Amino acid sequence: MAAKSWEVKDAFWSRVEPLILARRERASEKFFIRTPGGGRKLKPARVVFEAIVYVLRTGCQWKALPAERFGSASSVHK
Repeated sequence: MAAKSWEVKDAFWSRVEPLILARRERASEKFFIRTPGGGRKLKPARVVFEAIVYVLRTGCQWKALPAERFGSASSVHK
């Protein structure tokens, strides 16, 4: 099976991952404290990055992201 042009390989991800802020660093900017178990679960950073690459490579709109691969387009966009 041929690799898709938007799939992020492990070697590429190992170069990109250090450039992404850790979620803990961004959480300190919030003015409220989230209750345990409240709200939508965060998507893994690799899935979000792969969705961004998918949009850039295919030229599709955010709402046209394949839900079976990436989940809700709005949660990936957030």
